Amino acid sequence: MATPAQLGLQNATSPIMEELIAFHDHALMIIFLISSLVLYTMSLMLTTKLTHTSTMNAQEIEMIWTILPAIILIMIALPSLRILYMTDEFIKPYLTLKAIGHQWYWSYEYSDYEDLAFDSYIMPTYFLEPGEFRLLEVDNRTTLPMEADIRMLVSSHDVLHSWAVPSLGVKTDAIPGRLNQIMLASMRPGLFYGQCSEICGSNHSFMPIVLEFIYFQDFEVWAS
Repeated sequence: MATPAQLGLQNATSPIMEELIAFHDHALMIIFLISSLVLYTMSLMLTTKLTHTSTMNAQEIEMIWTILPAIILIMIALPSLRILYMTDEFIKPYLTLKAIGHQWYWSYEYSDYEDLAFDSYIMPTYFLEPGEFRLLEVDNRTTLPMEADIRMLVSSHDVLHSWAVPSLGVKTDAIPGRLNQIMLASMRPGLFYGQCSEICGSNHSFMPIVLEFIYFQDFEVWAS
């Protein structure tokens, strides 16, 4: 989860988030180079009175400042499209989990198991144990197996919500009457926190999400 005075993104837990962080750094470096070039050009224009008359109507310069931005856009678009297709790839998910947004809590249903469903409410402050986080802890954590492809079906019962876990690189809208599908996976065990990221009402920030990833054998024991 995020820490105080943190400037960067949260540590990646899934392969998708690792790709998103790499793309973020790639795009940020391109922006930094473009900003430096523009600043350098502006400083030259403000500090010199020299005028290169030979380049005022040069076709070569016009071709360069037309083609170069197109190349830069391609350098940004290709990795972006690659990550987009990776997030939409669903190949034999290990299990399917359905999340339904309510005012102001989440309901979870394990479609591959009979009678395995529960509601997840925010934990009141006076019930918190030492080490638990205020406004982020829930009474029923969502338990999932690590190193497995998990298909998430997200919907809503009343208003628009948004199911988001930053460290996994997943965020999708929960829309009444519609199922949105995402894929998630964790490469390590642990607790990972998220929240409703849609302004769905006065208490939208009190809809926390806690995912607990455990080992396969422990998950089968828990699910049974």
